[in-house]
Amino acid sequence: MIYVFKTSVDTKSKLELAATVLQELLPDASWNFDLEDCDNILRIDSEIEISELLLQNNIFDCIELE
Repeated sequence: MIYVFKTSVDTKSKLELAATVLQELLPDASWNFDLEDCDNILRIDSEIEISELLLQNNIFDCIELE
């Protein structure tokens, strides 16, 4: 399933921190950030439900988009 989030990740240093979180929380998922989008979009392709896992992280803010 594809999940799309608006995030607070807007710099390379924040991206590096977010990548660490994502690799720990979702080792089998594929993901990418679009920092050129005004909402700093994060797209995740995962077989497991990830919304609650991701929304509870303390490194970056994110809101799931429909």
